Amino acid sequence: MDTILVKRIGGQKLKKIIYEILSDPNFNLKISDLLLFPGRQAVNYLISHLYSKEELIKWRAVTAMGEVVSALAGTDLESARIVMRRLIWNLNDESGGIGWGSPEAMGEIIAMHDKLGEEYNRVLISYIDKKGNFLENEVLQQGVLWGIGRIAVTKPQLVRDSFSLLVPYLEHRDSLSRGLAARAMATIDHKKAKPALLFLKNDSSIIKIYENGKFVEFMTSQIVDNIL
Repeated sequence: MDTILVKRIGGQKLKKIIYEILSDPNFNLKISDLLLFPGRQAVNYLISHLYSKEELIKWRAVTAMGEVVSALAGTDLESARIVMRRLIWNLNDESGGIGWGSPEAMGEIIAMHDKLGEEYNRVLISYIDKKGNFLENEVLQQGVLWGIGRIAVTKPQLVRDSFSLLVPYLEHRDSLSRGLAARAMATIDHKKAKPALLFLKNDSSIIKIYENGKFVEFMTSQIVDNIL
């Protein structure tokens, strides 16, 4: 894509191009094209796709947010902080919205960028802390659990403090919440998690999680099997 042409693209045309990238069968190869656009401009459209009813588009927008905001932070850290504060605002009751996809995007960005990770890891964790900024919405809670698990893949030290907060979710009535919590704990520290996760050794519920750019399905008990 011609760099000069990219600088001239805006408005609805840019929105259309970003959607085409997110829906492309070769998304993993196309995602780098997003870095050709002005970061803050691309972010505006990516955030709108966090609300998409198309599950794959929503999750690819999460992945793209990590790439774009991490790159933005490399050249303009304060602008990247503004994006993080915007995601936080989306989760604030005063925002007037619900903030779908914001916890997942925060988790992806924190996993991708060291400085932003150090600054915002505790904010994300606070959303499952009843003494912190606890989110009552179950779907948003699942987003936080996914985000913590995503961070644990690259920076487990940033989410170690979430360990005790994850334990109650192992008994959650919702199978996805149980599975996400178990996955996060096992990734943070599988030895420490083992005694608690044995509780789920017979949990045959099947859950679907977005991982490494695709959806994977497995039984919750398999998480336990993998650490035994």
